[in-house]
Amino acid sequence: MTKVISEKSVEVSSVEQPKMVEIKMMRTMKDASGKDVEVVDFVDVKSVDEAISQAEERKASLEAQVVELDAELVDLKAIKG
Repeated sequence: MTKVISEKSVEVSSVEQPKMVEIKMMRTMKDASGKDVEVVDFVDVKSVDEAISQAEERKASLEAQVVELDAELVDLKAIKG
């Protein structure tokens, strides 16, 4: 699944609005003729600060998973000899 991230334009008002982003989750499907086409699975609109925070949390989680997998590989290779 791929993501398309773009700035979401917000109507100008007298109150300062946070910058917003629109994140489209895309997926590949087959059309009637069997060709691959990209379709929008869902769209998420949030503040850019919230999007950054969520991306940083996800990155930290994935980095922790890499550390666990590295340890698992060491154990498996030790068993293999």
